[in-house]
Amino acid sequence: MIDEELKELLDFKAEQYNNTAFVADDPVLVPHLFTERGDIEVAGFLTAIISWGQRTTIINNAKRLMELMDDSPFDFVMNHTKNDLYLFDDFVHRTLNSTDLKFILRSLQNILRTFGTLETPFTIPFQTEENLYRGIGHFRDLFFGIAHPVRTLKHIPNIEKGSTGKRLNMFLRWMVRNDKKGVDFGIWNQFKPSQLYLPLDVHTANASKKLGLLTRKANDWKAVLEVTLKLRELDPEDPVKYDFALFGLSRFDKI
Repeated sequence: MIDEELKELLDFKAEQYNNTAFVADDPVLVPHLFTERGDIEVAGFLTAIISWGQRTTIINNAKRLMELMDDSPFDFVMNHTKNDLYLFDDFVHRTLNSTDLKFILRSLQNILRTFGTLETPFTIPFQTEENLYRGIGHFRDLFFGIAHPVRTLKHIPNIEKGSTGKRLNMFLRWMVRNDKKGVDFGIWNQFKPSQLYLPLDVHTANASKKLGLLTRKANDWKAVLEVTLKLRELDPEDPVKYDFALFGLSRFDKI
């Protein structure tokens, strides 16, 4: 049964935070520096992958990545050679170092040269079953389908081993939601917003627990499923709009 009072609160908070004012201090600012689909995809993916830690640091490091690629991320990924990767020799973001980044760029090149977009690898499993869980797993398998450093495996979430997949789910939210509010891009059309999973982090998890949307103590994939199913009851068409509400309630309203 839907708790109408809870739905009213979350709808209000989603509306409050899901607007262009949210962009300035959020990592989504970085892909918003671009207008071409390819640039948005690459900038969005790279920004999402380093989105843990302080938001100011995430934004600054993501902007530095864009500058190192001459502010043409799609063109750089598509056309760089091994000799070009020296540009990233000094790049570090927390535990992600230049070894990780150089592989990530090579893998993105492999995927984009094969498919032309990052969307297709997520959608291939949908030919037999509409399950984004399988799509996320397939993308990761493809990402590490070329020779890779073992250390880099930890930087692409593995939901099949229980990870929340927060960074991939956030990237998918950016690409898929198309509500025209000025935050998410909605440039992918092979998915429905109803299929998305909540990008569960410490803020959205804490708010979810305090509001009774989440009972599981561990922040893992089972927790993502539990809270996402509750959010789908509140809005079956666009459950992940409540990411804004839950994040804002914890981060700004301090519930």
